[in-house]
Amino acid sequence: MRSFARIAALAAAIPLALGLAGCGGEPDLGRFYDQDLTFGPCTGYATTAADDQAITGNPALRCARLEVPLDHADPDGRTLSIAVLKAPARGERIGSLLLNPGGPGGPGMSMAAVGAQTLAQSPVTERFDLIGFDPRGVGASTPAVDCFTDAEIDAGQATTSVLIGPKKLTADDTRRLVERCAEGSGGMEVLAHVGTRDAVRDMDILRAALGDEKLSFLGQSYGTRLGAVYAETFPERVRAVVLDSAIDPRLGTDERRITQYTGFQRSFEAMAAACAATPDCPLGPDPARATTVFQELTRPLLDRPVTIADGRPLEYDGATGSVIAGLYDARAWPVIWKGIAELREGRGDTLAAIGDAFGGRGADGRYGNFTEALFAINCLDEQRHTPEQEVELKGRIQQVAPFLDTGLGPDGARDPCESWPAEPTLGYPYATGIDGLPPTLTIGVTGDPSTPYPGSVGLAETLGGALLTVDGEQHTVALGGTSPCVNDAVARYLIDLETPEPGARCAL
Repeated sequence: MRSFARIAALAAAIPLALGLAGCGGEPDLGRFYDQDLTFGPCTGYATTAADDQAITGNPALRCARLEVPLDHADPDGRTLSIAVLKAPARGERIGSLLLNPGGPGGPGMSMAAVGAQTLAQSPVTERFDLIGFDPRGVGASTPAVDCFTDAEIDAGQATTSVLIGPKKLTADDTRRLVERCAEGSGGMEVLAHVGTRDAVRDMDILRAALGDEKLSFLGQSYGTRLGAVYAETFPERVRAVVLDSAIDPRLGTDERRITQYTGFQRSFEAMAAACAATPDCPLGPDPARATTVFQELTRPLLDRPVTIADGRPLEYDGATGSVIAGLYDARAWPVIWKGIAELREGRGDTLAAIGDAFGGRGADGRYGNFTEALFAINCLDEQRHTPEQEVELKGRIQQVAPFLDTGLGPDGARDPCESWPAEPTLGYPYATGIDGLPPTLTIGVTGDPSTPYPGSVGLAETLGGALLTVDGEQHTVALGGTSPCVNDAVARYLIDLETPEPGARCAL
């Protein structure tokens, strides 16, 4: 997860800010670009128990708040507060490295806090301040998107998508969902301004406030979209951009969802084949029957959820969602096997634990707002569907990912964003035909279940940058502990701006 003299850097950054603010009737954002971040203790910035431990457990970490306009076209209007965490460079500083862990909705503060620990001996942490920021609407930034209570999430009542699973939505459901989100998130005006194009403008203000003339950035998964859209919007302000496990900017919502769920089915089958080679595999000894066996174990949960040790129900959506989460990394496959074996015995504690970890539920029962922010940001990024189009898409997903097929058909699927107070702002394709962009580095894992490898190939081609191929079964790999080869390549690029040779490969 995550020296320029300040006066000289600010002097260099101010003309860039004025270039955005002062010409052709553009709004004057100078006061935002010129702000001086005041870093102090991180007490009070954590939003979950896990984040609290990561963020406050290291006294070297410093936190601050960045003021940004809610609407960048209206700098005199309402403002938002972006939470920022800094892990200072250990040696001779090049500048700041902004981090985003994906989602959308993932908190960058905890990514930087954890990165400061896991990369304690890395040349990256020696030369860069790690900067984790929670994008607008996310985590400790305020206002944060809030649609459900913790109790509703525990009870399986926090529905924001029905593309998989048995649940259905009506027009009244989507309207009430948006009203609830607006009520908890600061109003409809906030919901209209939490998209990626809003967030990248915040990133540019943060770059200037940190005193960096140009941006160095590492984004994973959805974070690759943030990086690509920043490159499209401010190509002349890019120093280095690492895009790990990329979203293909050429694919619209439907094609990308089909590609993603095809990837999940492929990973499920690879997981099942590995299981079949072990004694007492709960999916059986024949990988060809694993999807059918899984359906036989999970479909009874549609009518009879199991109760886990703390009294919460594990429903169909919770069980299948936990298996999807476990597919993100082959090291978690044995835990999936254990969870599936428990289903045979009418238990669900292991699968629930996977879901809790993935969804950010702490031991105290508190959740972060990951899934709610994901929903809100996607409503401004993704293409909208009619009910008929959403039913068709769900039917196609059931065909390409039969391990997730409930057997109930696709009827009742509906776009949960249809009542959103603003139209999508991202547009497809994006980040194409960029002039003046320096070399970028995209990393793709061949067995990535969530952002399949061709997406990384596509983004590298679109940006005209370098591609590093990683052989393995995993989603995101940069700056982790699984591949020194990848870490070395990332460090060389970030520090020396040296990209890998064409055809370069690493292994997990």
